[in-house]
Amino acid sequence: MKNILKPEIQQFINANLTTDLHSLLLKKSPFPEVSMQEIVQQIKGKKVAQRKFEFLLKEGIVFPPNLNLEQASSQSTAEFKSKSLNGRNFLDLTCGFGIDAYFLSKKFEKITLIEQNSELIEIVKNNWDVLGRKANFINEKLEVFLEENTEKFDLIYLDPARRDSEKNKKFLLEDLSPNLLEIQEKLSEISDKIIIKLSPLIDISYLVSVLKFISKIQIIAVKNEVKELLVFIKSDSKSDEIEISTVNLETDEPEFVFKLNDEKAAISTFSEVLKFLYIPNNAVLKSGAFNLISEKFNLSKLHPNSHFYTSEERLNAFPGRILEVEQIDAKTIKKGEKFNIISKNHPLSPEEIKRKYKISDGGNSYLIFTQSQKGKIILKTV
Repeated sequence: MKNILKPEIQQFINANLTTDLHSLLLKKSPFPEVSMQEIVQQIKGKKVAQRKFEFLLKEGIVFPPNLNLEQASSQSTAEFKSKSLNGRNFLDLTCGFGIDAYFLSKKFEKITLIEQNSELIEIVKNNWDVLGRKANFINEKLEVFLEENTEKFDLIYLDPARRDSEKNKKFLLEDLSPNLLEIQEKLSEISDKIIIKLSPLIDISYLVSVLKFISKIQIIAVKNEVKELLVFIKSDSKSDEIEISTVNLETDEPEFVFKLNDEKAAISTFSEVLKFLYIPNNAVLKSGAFNLISEKFNLSKLHPNSHFYTSEERLNAFPGRILEVEQIDAKTIKKGEKFNIISKNHPLSPEEIKRKYKISDGGNSYLIFTQSQKGKIILKTV
């Protein structure tokens, strides 16, 4: 790692940020102490940092292999997670590239980072030195650390590996590394507050059934793409008071927060399409609050399975898109027109719709193919 930080090598990396990487890899490295593969990896890292974590665009920062870059949280999600967290003693059991740890630990006095990959934790240590942050860096398997540890922590954070040795994706908690079901008791012994980052594909009802003392489940999307799901565990939590929090970062949409039992008790109202159509963002859809959206915002659903909502008057404070629409006849769709096509709870996919009506993607108007309680309908934005 020290070789890659030599001024002449860093200068070469910065001078080739826009160079085609495939052509670079075919060339011999001009520096005998580092390979062209190592140089290209640093260029890739800087490119990822430009869109994912700009705070690392500093001289002296070293970037890890692609897999670690991909698995690392973005700066925006890490910063959001750090809100309202503070204390004396912070422990990250799965440090990785250290993005989450850097932001989550900002208001803690003592920081302990565990990482079993020796090269990776050396990279993190170097970067934190550049950034002026101190921590206790421990190169160890977390199971070994937990077995030997006698200290208590105000907050434990972990992001279990979601791939097996053959790189296959895993979702059940017992298949992750570490196995959360095996260590949850041990974690609760050394901290009253635990945050676990999980795949956005994991089922919420499954989580509630297998994990003890869940206080909150937070669903984080960025520009309507659900990026991660966080589970907050507190030793005094009751299963009937679990809070669900949804957020769509880098938009002006409000957070939507509710109790899990609120959705179970909520009842939707239904109507045919009115003047405005409401499409919940994907974080809200992941939460499953389909009836509560209708009840809390006083909106009517079009169909039990559509998850589209409607009203005559515009409601601005809604966690999703709001479109002014009118119902149209399919015969009014002209060949060659361009639309942004949405198909939900409808037998035709967007591609099939384009072929059938000989239309294409684009333009400023939406065509929405869905169903109301009376049957299939087509809506067009006004």
